[in-house]
Amino acid sequence: MTSPSSNAASPAASPMSPGLLLVLALPPLFWAGNFIVGRAMSGTMPPIALSFLRWVIALLCLLPFAWRTVLREKALYWRNRWRIVGVSIVGVAAFNTLVYTGLQSTTATNGILLNSFIPILIVLLGALLYRQRLAVIQAIGLALSFAGVLTIITHGEWARVASFAFGQGDLIIFSAMVCWAVYTLWLRAIPADINRLGLLVVQMALAIVALLPLYLWEASSGAKPVWTWQSASALLYIGIFPSVLAYLFYNWGVARAGAARAGLFIHLMPVFGTLLSVAVLGEQLHLYHAVGMLCIVGGLLLSSRK
Repeated sequence: MTSPSSNAASPAASPMSPGLLLVLALPPLFWAGNFIVGRAMSGTMPPIALSFLRWVIALLCLLPFAWRTVLREKALYWRNRWRIVGVSIVGVAAFNTLVYTGLQSTTATNGILLNSFIPILIVLLGALLYRQRLAVIQAIGLALSFAGVLTIITHGEWARVASFAFGQGDLIIFSAMVCWAVYTLWLRAIPADINRLGLLVVQMALAIVALLPLYLWEASSGAKPVWTWQSASALLYIGIFPSVLAYLFYNWGVARAGAARAGLFIHLMPVFGTLLSVAVLGEQLHLYHAVGMLCIVGGLLLSSRK
């Protein structure tokens, strides 16, 4: 993989527009729902089948709109083939399969906590592998938003962090977080003149090819989906919102805001998770929720500054 540092300086140095802020805020909203649905389906849908069928649905949704672009830019794909194969395997096939596998044996709270390490991993790996630097104001924003995440997860009692128990499922999810951090950094190495819709279709197709042998192996071992209206509806949601829309917005945002600042928006996941719980499940909003949300929003505003 080629270092993305050469083309990361310009987006990272410019302020983000309100439209870009909105685009980067939508993926964590859709992914928050993905975690909730993925955990709910852990008893009815095997993890590899869930990941494989998710991308089949997403590919069928996008292909009618993107096949002409794919044919037109096939020379660009071939020229950047190893970069595209890398992001497809790491960020599309491996990441989601590992998340669904980990959710079979861990709690949603632990999953959200581990997911919140992604922005930090992006910064650390960017510094170690590509010598990328983060401005002081952006580092403060990162710390503030992460503090907001911990405030929400611990209900304002930070001593609870020591009581979290992590097992095999958590380690699997953490490995998925590493995959996503690498995916975000590698995305910056793909030329911006490649159409992001066509690129996403190619990524999905490559991920399906990579997952097919694993899907067949899982099915042959006796692990098969339990089909109900609920499981079909959940799969349809996963195949459209977290797969098509979230990836399109995130890829577009990384190309314009830079890997570190785009990845920081993942800290919005516990915010959206809380709001969804209040709106859908009737749960109450507490003071620690408000404090955590203010910290996260404040950190994002700091990171979006020039």
